[in-house]
Amino acid sequence: MAYKVLIADDQNIPRQLFELIVSSSERYELLYSLETAAVAPVYCARYKIDLAILDVVMDGGPGGLDAAERIKKDSPATRILIVTSMPEVSFLKRAREIGVDSFWYKEAGDTDLLEVMDRTMAGESVYPEHTPLLYVGSASSEEFTPTELVVLREMTRGLSNREIADKLVVEVSTVKKHISNMLQKTGLNNRTELAIEARVRGLVIGDL
Repeated sequence: MAYKVLIADDQNIPRQLFELIVSSSERYELLYSLETAAVAPVYCARYKIDLAILDVVMDGGPGGLDAAERIKKDSPATRILIVTSMPEVSFLKRAREIGVDSFWYKEAGDTDLLEVMDRTMAGESVYPEHTPLLYVGSASSEEFTPTELVVLREMTRGLSNREIADKLVVEVSTVKKHISNMLQKTGLNNRTELAIEARVRGLVIGDL
C-alpha cells in the first residue's frame, strides 16, 4: 500500500514540483497539497497521513516548524520532512528539538527529495551536515559567531542597540562591538545595510 502524503508550501512552483515527485512514485499517494501549513495538523490527524512535507517559511500563517510541532503532538505516527530554501541557522536546531524526522534544502540538497522521502519512511533521520554556505557582503556565513548571529537576528527585527542589550542582558558597548566586528568582516557600511543584507540572503530571519 502506498504511503499517504500531505504537502504544504505557499510557493506554487516548488509545491507543483513536489506534487510531481510524489505522484511519479508508486510508493506514495498524494492526498493533499496545501498553500498553508495552518490546517496541516488537522489533516494529518483526520486522514492518518504517513508523510507530511512542510516548507518552513509561509506568508500569512504558521510555518512548517510550528505545524510540525503540533503534528508531533497530535499525530506522532506521521513522519515529517521539512523543506526550505532559507539557510537560517536556527531552523536545523529547532527541527531536531521538535523531533522532525528529516530536513532537506531545496536548492542545496546533495540528495534528491525522493531518496530522502524513501529513507525517512524506512525509519532513517536524514539531516544535512550544515546549512548552505552563503555570503553577506564579503563574509561567508561560517565566519559569524553564534553570538553575532543572535545580535544580527535582533537587528533584523528592528531593535536598537539598547533594546538588543536589554534583551540579551549585556552592555550596549558589547552589542556595538559585535556589530563593529560584523561590519569589518562583511565590508558593509552600517548596521542598516548589515541587517538588510542578512535578511535578504536568509542568514537570519527576524520574524521567526
